[in-house]
Amino acid sequence: MELLDEIVLTGLTVFGRHGVYDHERENGQEFTIDLRLRMPLQDAAASDDVADTVHYGELAEAVAQVVSGEPVNLIETLAERIAAVALADSRVHSVTVTVHKPHAPIALTFSDVAVTVHRSRPQGAGEQSR
Repeated sequence: MELLDEIVLTGLTVFGRHGVYDHERENGQEFTIDLRLRMPLQDAAASDDVADTVHYGELAEAVAQVVSGEPVNLIETLAERIAAVALADSRVHSVTVTVHKPHAPIALTFSDVAVTVHRSRPQGAGEQSR
């Protein structure tokens, strides 16, 4: 079994309009995203060239576009869409995405609600673009 390295991006906070209730879509709220990409990083370490790795600044921008874009009812759906963005780079073997919704409409005191999905590239899947 191949051991993979990781790139981790935590606490990416983006305003979005996701939720089941009309007021969530009208008013919007901040969502916080955590990503854990598993991929080999030896080539990037050897070359010291950002072209040989996932550019986490560009990844953050792409994820922010998803979060600030088309509203969905469930943060489960949002997490799935974010995972697809990360897996669009053929070098990424798998990704863990956590979507935090700390301002969810719950009438009790709480600090966070989050959904985490784990997605992997299908075995035998063709190469996707970087």
